[in-house]
Parts: sequence; C-alpha cells; structure tokens
Amino acid sequence: MKLTIRQIAEMAGVSVTTVSQILNNKGSRFSEDTRKRVLDIVNEHQYRPDFFASNLINRHSKTIGMIIPDVTDFFFSKMVEGAENYLTPLGYKLILCHSQQSLAKETQLLQDLNHRSVDGVLLATPNLMPEGYAYGSDFYRKMPLVLIDRGINQRDTGRLIIKEYEGAYQAVSYLAQQGHRHIALLKENGSYYQLQERYNAYRHALKDAGIAYKKHYVATGELTINGGYQAAKAILLNPEVTAIFCSNDAMAIGCYRAIYELGKKVPEEISVIGFDDIELTASLAPALTTVQQPIFEIGFTAAKFLVDAIEFPERRMPNKIFETKLILRESVNKVTKSPSS
Repeated sequence: MKLTIRQIAEMAGVSVTTVSQILNNKGSRFSEDTRKRVLDIVNEHQYRPDFFASNLINRHSKTIGMIIPDVTDFFFSKMVEGAENYLTPLGYKLILCHSQQSLAKETQLLQDLNHRSVDGVLLATPNLMPEGYAYGSDFYRKMPLVLIDRGINQRDTGRLIIKEYEGAYQAVSYLAQQGHRHIALLKENGSYYQLQERYNAYRHALKDAGIAYKKHYVATGELTINGGYQAAKAILLNPEVTAIFCSNDAMAIGCYRAIYELGKKVPEEISVIGFDDIELTASLAPALTTVQQPIFEIGFTAAKFLVDAIEFPERRMPNKIFETKLILRESVNKVTKSPSS
C-alpha cells in the first residue's frame, strides 16, 4: 500500500506540515534528529510525493511543451537533447510536438499545450507568428514562451541569434583560399527555414575573393539528404565546379552520394563543406568540413530562459548571440592550378 504524507507524520510523531517542509528542502529550522527520523521512514518505505497533488498546491505542472518543425531533422533532435538536459535535473518533463512546418498546426499546438496547463513552451518555428500569438499579445503575456526562430519574429527580449552569416562567409572564403574558383551552393528551396544569411554570405565571399557569381552554380532543394542529392546532381552538370558549399549537413551527405554516383571523389575532385556540425559528419568518409553551430547549447539556453521566465516572471528575458566556427576535416582539397574559366 502506498504510504501517505499523513502516515509518515504519524510514524515520525510530527505534523504533516513538518514532513512537507522537510521533503521540500524547507526544513532547516527542524533539528537533525527530526529530519533524520522523517527521512529514514521515507527511504524505508520508498515514498514518492504525489505529483499531481503537489502541482495543485504549487500551481505548476512541471511540464514544458516543445514544438519543433521536424522530428526527423538532425538539427532539432540535438536541440531537444539540449533542452532536456537543462530541464530534467530541475524536475521538468518535456512534451514534444511536431508541427510539420505548418503555422496552423503550430497555433493549434500552442492552444492544446495551454489547455494541458504546461508551465511554458519552447517554439522552434520557421514562421512569422500571427497577431494573436505574437510578442506582446495576450497569449504571449499569459504563457511563458521562448521562440527559436532565427529572429524572424520581431521582439526585444528572448532572442537567440546565431552568427550564420559569419560562419557561411568563412566557409566560402576558405574554399577560395584553397584555390577554388568554381564554387557552387546548395540552397534551401524556401519551403522550410529560409537561410538567407547563408546565401548572402556566399555571394559576398565570392565578391571579396574576386570570383564572379554565377546563377547556374546555385541549386535549390529541401534541407534533407535527398534534397542535397537532387540539388547536387543539378550542380554536377557543370563539370568545371570544384567545390560545393551546402546549406546544411544533411544536404552535404546527399551531395556526397551524387558525387560518388558520378564516379568522382571527395575531396580529390570535388570539395564539400556543410553547415551545422551534426555528430554524423565526423564519421563520414571523408570526414566533412563544416560550420559548427552550438545546437545543443541553443536548446539548453532556450530551456534556461523559459524556466527563468516561469520562476521569475518579473525579470526581463535576456538575448543571446551564438558563435559559429569552421571545423576543418578531410572534405576540402587544395587546388594548385585553377581550371580555365
């Protein structure tokens, strides 16, 4: 039979309030003998507090909703890991929801999570939120909410910004420094996250290296392995291309496949750089040179911002900028003599 807090109090010869305060680490005013007597009974009978009763008293569900666009995406799975790593030691549980990149589904999920009385929501979205859910709306004020959205929703607090431009610029500049003059780009098709900063950086890095931008060196596709494969097949119709910068690592993996199917080698004939630094990239053959962004830390920080907003609602949520870093591995080859233009 499950032991109740009242039974523990009777067995220890103390009040229910005393037991409750000791169990909630608020019993410093009690003697060590009293604390030991209560905790010995708790341990002997393996007592666990009633989760729902405790929540009714504290008016917290100790649950966090997290909405992500794609549960199969390597990037978001690592972000979820970071969020859980922060939340779990604090006793929070995560309810994970999949929006399939749909704004309508996101807003429905926000309502569903609100009805389930979650304490707050982490929302990774590629969408501009409608007025009823935007920063400063009634919903936003009532429900602690942290957006992971590449800054597309305007707000002055709680912004998690990644230096994508700087990372992409460094990657393309590095290819130019290695002697590549025919550098292609695998770009997202706009149906998902719009990675405009990476495209802008690609163009500016080419210009600064004295390399002409060529429209037919840019192919679009989904930010997936198959999307990268299909886009790379289009790029490889240009036999003079010696390097390909991919908008994310999943596309780079697909790019590898397209290169090998053509009978070419990475990096001897085609150099490849990705973006994200998901764990899989270090195990590719050859290991992928890529732009690292701190995906785990983004999820971890977003969760910290949210918990702080829940527990200290009077505080202003800060902003945070995350650095990117070019990770040099084995997928880029130096060109000693540039092919003719």
